[in-house]
Amino acid sequence: MLNKVILVGNLTADPEVKATPKGTYVANIGLATNTYMGKDEEGKAKQETEFHRLVAFGKLAEFAGQFLQKGRAVYAEGRLRTSSWEDTAGLKRSRTEVVLEDLKFVGAKPHETAA
Repeated sequence: MLNKVILVGNLTADPEVKATPKGTYVANIGLATNTYMGKDEEGKAKQETEFHRLVAFGKLAEFAGQFLQKGRAVYAEGRLRTSSWEDTAGLKRSRTEVVLEDLKFVGAKPHETAA
């Protein structure tokens, strides 16, 4: 069996990094990916945007907190994990996220331009 996800996209916000009571760092990261969907009737490119929730632990979480910022393009690799719970109103909720195993910069920083 294989549970593997590879995404390349842009961060939707600065990572939120916290430490657990035992001192392990955890980072929650928002990522947006775009898929080219062809052209519309006017010849303009159409794209579909998906939003993903990523979570990193330990050294990878520390890296995210130190070096990643909103708008930065990254390569993210990990596995899917779905959590379910009941909220305070008694409604069943669920969330699917990518538990990161690797995270790398892609391209220039958002404010940089290629020379």
